[in-house]
Amino acid sequence: MSTTSRSTGNRSSLVFLAGLALAAGIAVSGDGLQHYLLSRGGVAIDLDSAYQRQQERSLTPQDIHAAKVAWRYFETNYRSESGFVDAVAGFPSGTLWDQGSYLFALLAAEGLGIIDPAHFGVRVDHLLTALERMPLFDNRLPNKVYDSRSLAMVNYKNDPVPDGVGWSALDNARMLTALRVLEHRRPDHGPRIRALLRDWDLAAMADEGRLQGAQRDGSDVLYRQEGRIGYEQYGARAAAMWGLDTLAAGSARNIMEWYEVSGIDVPVDLRRASAFRAITPTLSEPFFLQGLELGFDREGATLAKRVYAAQERRHRDTGQITMVSEDNVNQEPFFLYSSVYSNGSPWAVVSEDGDLYPELRTVSLKAAFAWDALFATDYTALARSSLADLETDGGWASGRYEVDGRINDVVTANTNAVVLEAIHFIAHGPLWSLR
Repeated sequence: MSTTSRSTGNRSSLVFLAGLALAAGIAVSGDGLQHYLLSRGGVAIDLDSAYQRQQERSLTPQDIHAAKVAWRYFETNYRSESGFVDAVAGFPSGTLWDQGSYLFALLAAEGLGIIDPAHFGVRVDHLLTALERMPLFDNRLPNKVYDSRSLAMVNYKNDPVPDGVGWSALDNARMLTALRVLEHRRPDHGPRIRALLRDWDLAAMADEGRLQGAQRDGSDVLYRQEGRIGYEQYGARAAAMWGLDTLAAGSARNIMEWYEVSGIDVPVDLRRASAFRAITPTLSEPFFLQGLELGFDREGATLAKRVYAAQERRHRDTGQITMVSEDNVNQEPFFLYSSVYSNGSPWAVVSEDGDLYPELRTVSLKAAFAWDALFATDYTALARSSLADLETDGGWASGRYEVDGRINDVVTANTNAVVLEAIHFIAHGPLWSLR
């Protein structure tokens, strides 16, 4: 795992097999980052153009069916011996991001009546037991990745690493969000959750108002800023829910500029790859997660609306259905960021190391479901219906390749969790703040 990677669990499976780092938030030195950010005054964001939350609407038979298909994943890939789920179908590994996705899937499935309260309670108990049992990196915070059968700390090839490889603040933040939602909706779990978190050194995740990850480097441990545009703000909101000082990371104003893509001004990260040794994709994932799970703040709503609008505009201009996000793919390099803008190029498809793969751009199924829940436009309905044939016996496949229409048949926890969250949003609103 690179010391500059974001290491999130929803970037896994075949990526694990390849031993690749999964990075949307590459680390940079804290001193250099602070100097860079403090030298800027921040970009103007027109908050009056913010997205207005959708009103509750009735679920269709197609919605209910889609949610039931997504839940198949968590039945098929559940590890009863540990309480975890696999990040990707058939590969016994996962991170706190993946397990956070699983907990959100549980909350959504129970809220939709797909599983009954008793089954929900058993699964939550097993997951909390797993979180209590698993070893921590440096006895401080969860390791970046675990064997989902044994809960042993491993690397991204799923090889045992007894001392661990480091922690991801973003992965941990996603789990913290899910735990906070669980406590909010089921207060009886509160004492157990808080006892669990007393054993985690949460303060180590934040430094000078920004998220901080850790990476083992030989006998040393390196601590670096973590997160890029969208992801950083999502993680900051999650960490702040547990009292961490992530104020500087909560807004994108100081790290972004506007760039016109397909006639839409979209937010792009100023921290260029050449200077900060990081890919800097602007893509759907972190924006729709904020909306589905936490509910948008006005800044997040404004940025999300523009990220979505560029994708709709590309379809209008080219006829190509466009839904770009991060996804596992079923061939090398096995994980890609299909972006609105990345590393100096509109509509770039980039790997963690910055190589371009335009021929592997996919129409992302989870993005189609998420944007349809949040915006409910004719275009989102078209995008979602175009992927209706991606149903499998073990859940929803990840998407379809633009270039030739082939199905990207990787089946993952995160794709299927997002589908459940999206259908839950249609019926009840954000998981954190039910309507």
